[in-house]
Amino acid sequence: MKPISRFFLFLLFISTSYAISHAQDIQSYFLHTIEKGQSLYSISSMYNVTTSDIIRLNPGCEEKIYAGQTIKIPKGKSSQKGETFHTIQAGETLYKLTQLYNLSAKIICDANPGLSAENFRIGQVIRIPLEEETILAETPKAPVEKPAIQEAVQSRCKDMHKVKRKETVFSVSREYGISEQELIDENPELKQGMKKGQLLCIPYPKTTTMEPTKKDNSTIIPPSNNELFQKTKETPKSISTIQAALLLPFYEDKRMVEYYEGFLMAVDSLKRTGTSMDLHVYNCNKDNASLKAILSKSEMKKMDVIFGPMHQQLVKPLSDFAEKNNIRLVIPFSSKVDEVFNNPFIYQINTPQSYLYSEVYEHFTRQFPNAHVIFIESSTPDKEKVDFIKGLKQELKSKGISMKTVSENATQEGFKAAMQSNKENVFIPTSGSNILLIKVLPQLTLLIRSNPESNLHLFGYPEWQTYTRDHLDSFFELNTYFYSSFYTNNLFPAAINFTNAYHKWYSKDMASKYPCYGMLGFDTGFFFLKGLSRFGSQLEENVGDMNLNPIQTGFKFQRVNNWGGFVNKKVFFIHFNKNFELVKLDFE
Repeated sequence: MKPISRFFLFLLFISTSYAISHAQDIQSYFLHTIEKGQSLYSISSMYNVTTSDIIRLNPGCEEKIYAGQTIKIPKGKSSQKGETFHTIQAGETLYKLTQLYNLSAKIICDANPGLSAENFRIGQVIRIPLEEETILAETPKAPVEKPAIQEAVQSRCKDMHKVKRKETVFSVSREYGISEQELIDENPELKQGMKKGQLLCIPYPKTTTMEPTKKDNSTIIPPSNNELFQKTKETPKSISTIQAALLLPFYEDKRMVEYYEGFLMAVDSLKRTGTSMDLHVYNCNKDNASLKAILSKSEMKKMDVIFGPMHQQLVKPLSDFAEKNNIRLVIPFSSKVDEVFNNPFIYQINTPQSYLYSEVYEHFTRQFPNAHVIFIESSTPDKEKVDFIKGLKQELKSKGISMKTVSENATQEGFKAAMQSNKENVFIPTSGSNILLIKVLPQLTLLIRSNPESNLHLFGYPEWQTYTRDHLDSFFELNTYFYSSFYTNNLFPAAINFTNAYHKWYSKDMASKYPCYGMLGFDTGFFFLKGLSRFGSQLEENVGDMNLNPIQTGFKFQRVNNWGGFVNKKVFFIHFNKNFELVKLDFE
């Protein structure tokens, strides 16, 4: 063979291999559009893949991702759980998905309780359960034994159709006057989607087949999204007597006793207004045997809501039990609950870090549109603040907000040199420690006293509310802000009334810690028990319309995806202004 021929054969082999590899790669992933607060870790938890799997398909995403960005998610592992995922494409409707996957609208909606006609849009990812009948339909049929003498065999395909751009199962079936199901039955690969250039077998129409829409004006019009979603909605059910369970380690942690005491005050308050409930309380230690013994009780399957656990290792078995029995699970303490990404019955009170930070960034840039941010670098790195500072710098850069970094050992003059006269100068320490505050507050105080016209603020962290007694005057003088999901001012009327009532009930004062567990117990108990008494089975559809004023805990629940549970995204800014007023800023 001539060298030139070998060269062309080699090029042909390379190009063919690339085309095959490229085609396989296209079919090996689906697309996910990142929403505010999502991280690589949370996205990997949603789809049962690893962060490494995602990084492999999206080089560079380990350094930075942002809301609105579309990334590739590898397929495959999710099928082990009897499910797959589908990214809604242009022109697709719920009806078309029922035809594509041979599933009823109710099955799809039940698997995606967060999906509605309002948010059914391009780019949304939904979970598709692989029902037993679907799996069987994909199994090759056993060969049929041929008769000894065969008659002339008629081809099962009346025609072959090459798919054109933007064509769908619906349009092709109507063009040939057959049903979508008939087309899918002859071309089962359509369950994985239709691709341009694909060859389809067009079967002979059955006697009951509808005529093409072009020729028959009486053709049945497919139902709209609104119609299908409306049909899948269950009749709302009220709850006459709420069944609630509390699973906490009372003997291990005194804070759990205080939480329970506050919870009881909420129960009493609601009962006085006519709400009926049965409260089941169990001491749940950190070992699985303790939880297993509780869950084996017959009454546990009848609960409307369970509060707990405290220990991280018990979250998954309790989550599995709650999901299996359609019971709401309120997790008040842990901020890392992977199960929330796949269990639609979970409510996570303690906001996950990535969601909390994204809310803080948004509120920060809204509160300080003309900011110049000066980071005070700590000599002792604070690992808990590394991600917060990194994300904030990325957000500030994207918004064109200027930044500067100074050492915690800077003098008054050093801090002044970092400021800009035409901006709001916001100083942010890179550590939340009290030691750093003790070091920098005197210098900043001297700076503001020497330059009273300076537009200066100090911005910090939730734990600063435990330092308030030590630095109250400095916080006011420096026009200080800090963010938090939990906060109460002990001078607020609601806080005073609750504190007095608690002392009257239990003849003791609550522990002076952040957060206050007595108030946390009251807020969570009152919120969910009141919600169940008001909305019954429709709590999830109305959870954003509670219009309550908690004493300490903010509530702003949002589903993490169409098939998962809820996270609490409420964030306050606490402002110590120069008029010696303490203001709780609510951005809703």
